[in-house]
Amino acid sequence: MSSVLLTLPSDLRHSNATACLEQLQRQIRNSSESVLEIQAGALIDFDSSALAVLLGCRREAASLSKTLKFKHFPIKLRELATLYGVSELLVESA
Repeated sequence: MSSVLLTLPSDLRHSNATACLEQLQRQIRNSSESVLEIQAGALIDFDSSALAVLLGCRREAASLSKTLKFKHFPIKLRELATLYGVSELLVESA
């Protein structure tokens, strides 16, 4: 089973979160694969909007019965997810 790789930008803040979410959701919808992977390793400058984008992607994938895996979360993003109580929804896959 192959997976489609989706990549977060290096900058993900409130100002560009909606556009980023729409782009990622479109990629999720248009993918014929059942497993998709979000790569967050490039993420450098972000706020809590990054979590909203990831959760929106998770909802989109679930609504289409697709599996979404998360990879390479920066430490600060993991800490933010824990602070907001959503870390269990954004578990990184091996």
